[in-house]
Amino acid sequence: MSAPAAAPRLSTLTSGRLPQGMPWILLAFAMFISGVVFALVNTTGDPAQFNIAGTLVLGMVIYLVAITVVSSIAESRRHATDRLMTALVAGAFVLALVPLVSVLYTVVVEGFARMDGEFFSFSMRNIVGAGGGAVHAIWGTVLITLTATVISVPIGIMTAIYLVEYGRGKVAKTITFLVDVMTGIPSIVAGLFIYAVFSLFIKPGISFGFMGALALTVLMIPVVVRGTEEMLRIVPNELREAAYALGVPRWLTILKVVLPTAIAGITTTVMLAISRVIGETAPLVLTAGITPNLNVNLFDDPMMTLPVFAFFSYDQPGVDVQAYLDRAWAAALTLILIVMVLNLGARLIAKIFAPKMTGR
Repeated sequence: MSAPAAAPRLSTLTSGRLPQGMPWILLAFAMFISGVVFALVNTTGDPAQFNIAGTLVLGMVIYLVAITVVSSIAESRRHATDRLMTALVAGAFVLALVPLVSVLYTVVVEGFARMDGEFFSFSMRNIVGAGGGAVHAIWGTVLITLTATVISVPIGIMTAIYLVEYGRGKVAKTITFLVDVMTGIPSIVAGLFIYAVFSLFIKPGISFGFMGALALTVLMIPVVVRGTEEMLRIVPNELREAAYALGVPRWLTILKVVLPTAIAGITTTVMLAISRVIGETAPLVLTAGITPNLNVNLFDDPMMTLPVFAFFSYDQPGVDVQAYLDRAWAAALTLILIVMVLNLGARLIAKIFAPKMTGR
């Protein structure tokens, strides 16, 4: 007579698991307890004085303690540690999103009031109170940023190609060092540099749009170089070697193999560089200047931009303070929309020109 079969041993990784929805229940309970605590602390009874940020922080702390204790009891110490780390990472992610969401919400709410036809079709010429618009600042931002992009992107990409594909020795190290130094310079220094050069060679106090474009170019080039360099380095060397084995020269390999492979990352890098400079105010105040008039000539007279327009509308309001504040918020929202449209366009371009992967 055969011995009875031993009972199957339960795995410690699958036994004693919390129900799937338990973490969410604990999170809701923690936030409820935290809300009750801060509601009792709010002795004024005014809902506007309720501490939302404190409620979220205390609720998260309670949740971390609760999920760790409950998981230790129902599961194991290893599962408890895993759930604690997961909650910390998720909490850090949410915490990082809070300022972004808060700023975006505030700009949309405050700026939507002046997003009308007049704002996009009139300048501030002869306007001292309500009314007027920012068409002159929109044109200035688009023209200056476009000019800076046209100048900086070819220089940055070709510099990155040299550093990755050709650069060796002291020259490449010197270029890398200078690019790193340029990456960390304050934006006002770039504006002062361009202003000093043009004041020295033309005349003091001069300002026009092309000066602003050059100041933004100084800020964009190191971003484009570093980002493009990293994108080119992750292109597999096997692709280059395969092209060389077929007798393709290096320059054609870079043009037909390396750049198309890295085009998506390079496009993202360019958009990061544009987003880095499109909201700059200090260098443009010095170089592009300030004007209430529409000017589309980059080489003559000052040219207004959206960041400068928003700053001066907020910092130096006229007799109708609320009208100036509304225009400042609307300019900030317009700037965000321009960046969003540019990012969507860049993603579309990267998708179209990226190499197509076909299965065998």
